[in-house]
Amino acid sequence: MPKAQKPDPAKMTYADASEELDEIVEYFEDADIDVDQLVEQLTRATALVDELEKRLTATKLQVDELAPRLAQVADAAQVSIDPETGEVLDD
Repeated sequence: MPKAQKPDPAKMTYADASEELDEIVEYFEDADIDVDQLVEQLTRATALVDELEKRLTATKLQVDELAPRLAQVADAAQVSIDPETGEVLDD
């Protein structure tokens, strides 16, 4: 009976890929590891780790790019407020 084809890690959600990786880790923590599946599981885990790392790196780059722009907008929107009355002060 043929095995079900696993989805391409690039087409999985981050959460699904991470969950599958956790399942593989649990498999390796089991004392009864099937030697015949060892390489298959390691290969799949490597593909999942590569994809998750790629996404984290891309997300970090986006955050690094967007954070300064967001800080500029926040600085530009700042107004002075009277701490006693809560009224907006004219600068």
